[in-house]
Amino acid sequence: MVENHHIKFAVAFDGRGGGQPIVENEGIAEALKEAKLAWVHLDATHEDTREWLHTHVPYLDDIILDALLADETTPRLIEHGSGYLMFLRGVNLNENASPEDMVSLRLWIDEERIVSLQRRELRTVTDIQQRLLENKGPRNSGDFIAILLGRLLERMAPVWARLDDMLDDIEQQLIDSPAKSIRARITTSRKQCITLRRYLTPQREMIMQLRRSELGWMSELNRRNLQESLDLLTRYIADLDSFKERSLIATEELSTHLSARTDRNMYILSIISLIFLPLGFLTGLLGINVGGIPGADNETAFWLFLGILTFLVFVQLIVLKFLKWL
Repeated sequence: MVENHHIKFAVAFDGRGGGQPIVENEGIAEALKEAKLAWVHLDATHEDTREWLHTHVPYLDDIILDALLADETTPRLIEHGSGYLMFLRGVNLNENASPEDMVSLRLWIDEERIVSLQRRELRTVTDIQQRLLENKGPRNSGDFIAILLGRLLERMAPVWARLDDMLDDIEQQLIDSPAKSIRARITTSRKQCITLRRYLTPQREMIMQLRRSELGWMSELNRRNLQESLDLLTRYIADLDSFKERSLIATEELSTHLSARTDRNMYILSIISLIFLPLGFLTGLLGINVGGIPGADNETAFWLFLGILTFLVFVQLIVLKFLKWL
């Protein structure tokens, strides 16, 4: 049985959409040498992975191995001999993970062998493995690429739907009860859009380059499937641009509302200050500790003064109403 922890699984294709798991260590290396398509999936973080590749896949030089095992990658395609070195990204659907923290998949693929590596789990890989075991998978390398890209994009659809729903909810909340707490949600949505677009734009360019390639084992049907994936990815990127614009508009709307609320509060404070300014002046004037204050010896002077202040407030309110300041 396979005991090497750096090997996740290996499958020998039957050419009819099915695959047979390879469970022997020696069988994996032998299958990669045969003139029949085989796939091995490896853990890029394991310390033994590089040595295993160097020993059993010797036609991959050190430059390619360095690229396959790099800590960080961006989607791109390198044509080398009769095969491709491919770097892809899929949304992170692992538990407690953010979808925009996209998972990388590194591939060497030619007509007779597929070597893939991952640093974190990518469900698209296990999807294709399961399809092979159910005799519903790819028949050759061209099918593998087409199905892999298509499945990567299918897995993204729920993420886009959640982003759309989040922005709908933010926009509704801005209409009903705008508050500062919305700003954090807007920032989260913008961050997701920016991060997703950063990886998907080069992935679109990679698919375009793949369609233009002239390797013989890519059939016309494979290229048409790639075109479908390209069209879908282009729509995804356009949706991200739309989501980002909606986030910006929501930010501006929230800022406008908060600014208007602040202006209104400042206006109310100004009106209150205006009303109490003459009242404060009069009470301060009569409160000075010098002789000659009118009414000092009159028992009704206090109530008379309150009446004067009340009348003054009433007059001020009428003037402010007339000036349409209220």
